[in-house]
Amino acid sequence: MNSSTSAGVYANGNDNKKFKGDRPPCSPSRVLHLRKIPCDVTEAEVISLGLPFGKVTNLLMLKGKSQAFLEMASEEAAVTMINYYTPVTPHLRSQPVYIQYSNHRELKTDNLPNQARAQAALQAVSAVQSGNLSLPGATANEGTLLPGQSPVLRIIIENLFYPVTLEVLHQIFSKFGTVLKIITFTKNNQFQALLQYADPVNAQYAKMALDGQNIYNACCTLRIDFSKLTSLNVKYNNDKSRDFTRLDLPTGDGQPSLEPPMAAAFGAPGIMSSPYAGAAGFAPAIAFPQAAGLSVPAVPGALGPLTLTSSAVSGRMAIPGASGMPGNSVLLVTNLNPDFITPHGLFILFGVYGDVHRVKIMFNKKENALVQMADASQAQLAMNHLSGQRLYGKVLRATLSKHQAVQLPREGQEDQGLTKDFSNSPLHRFKKPGSKNFQNIFPPSATLHLSNIPPSVTTDDLKNLFTEAGCSVKAFKFFQKDRKMALIQLGSVEEAIQALIELHNHDLGENHHLRVSFSKSTI
Repeated sequence: MNSSTSAGVYANGNDNKKFKGDRPPCSPSRVLHLRKIPCDVTEAEVISLGLPFGKVTNLLMLKGKSQAFLEMASEEAAVTMINYYTPVTPHLRSQPVYIQYSNHRELKTDNLPNQARAQAALQAVSAVQSGNLSLPGATANEGTLLPGQSPVLRIIIENLFYPVTLEVLHQIFSKFGTVLKIITFTKNNQFQALLQYADPVNAQYAKMALDGQNIYNACCTLRIDFSKLTSLNVKYNNDKSRDFTRLDLPTGDGQPSLEPPMAAAFGAPGIMSSPYAGAAGFAPAIAFPQAAGLSVPAVPGALGPLTLTSSAVSGRMAIPGASGMPGNSVLLVTNLNPDFITPHGLFILFGVYGDVHRVKIMFNKKENALVQMADASQAQLAMNHLSGQRLYGKVLRATLSKHQAVQLPREGQEDQGLTKDFSNSPLHRFKKPGSKNFQNIFPPSATLHLSNIPPSVTTDDLKNLFTEAGCSVKAFKFFQKDRKMALIQLGSVEEAIQALIELHNHDLGENHHLRVSFSKSTI
């Protein structure tokens, strides 16, 4: 028996027998049927699910059946809502709620008992939406919504010491309403984003609560303004842009995320690039609960530092204790090839994702090693990017170690040079806060980015260098604007990893040491 129709008798006074049993999914309707609602949920919480997509015009709660009907002002609003919640199950009170179109085209609830609370909740919500209520803690001019105010926010992130991904922004801003679209780009050397809510009231709440807040402790400060654009046109779903209401969009590998007229609105070049592709895996200080459970937007000012669980950042489990600076910064690396691996090789490879302080290859089991990073977020980042990669013919595995630090051998203790301290190495890539290297952290790839090349070194010199190191060179090109840099494409990711270990810091003469990184580009 279908639950939606069992409620039909309430909704419009006739029990539609013909829909009983397994009916095909309903055609779109502005009335939505919600199931599995927690019994203690309030009317306002149910309304809040529909609020981001448009005006909610009616509500019927069937608490005994853990169901509700929600009527939107238009069918279009209901369709957007269903499209949004199909891949992202909404939560009320941390419990998943299921939404589908109802058979009913409208809700007639006038002569039903117990509707007073639902009507009061609807009136309160529409007062806030139309700006007749000021928000708690808001000054008079902030609390009311200006006519024509945009649902699109422009976000600039200052003090960008850690990469901020599209997923991070989505998790933070979803606390204040449903985020429909996000576009990220770099302009004036600043990481920026445009983020569209379904309703200006959500943008208003988010701006009031988040402007000036730090995403991570003492860095990544949000500066938020309303955009002049009233809606975003996203062409591709990838790590730079996303339309959460349309999962059918192509990834458009490397294509502009914006159409030229849109790009012109930012005064930016045609290809908007966020340099932070794949720079996931930060696990900063304290977690806030899952943002998918849209609640009526929180009271502004109630946030500590806006910290996140790493699961939002990297799609993985948050690791207890993997927080900001403390937490575990030591990785256990297993399944290494003992014939080829050295402490220096691990130092160079793991140094792509953070500053490696110490490395210990196990004396009794040389395919295992401990790698101590500068902090827990770097350890997490290195683990995310390197675990599962092939190195010297074996698939490397990296996990967090139970050790808090790598011990150096005591005076006179036999070690065979397997433990090395690199804490004062000149080769650390991330020593300087805000270093450009934070912006160029990419997963291992067959294409390497080379820099610090002296003018006398030719294409053939570099190709030969890599060939002599055992690589097959597939393509090579110098950067047109800057001959100090080049891209080289090798036969496989494994070859590129081995070449990076071998040739990073290679002396090219004229006091130039080659710098090697993984590239996000292909030639």
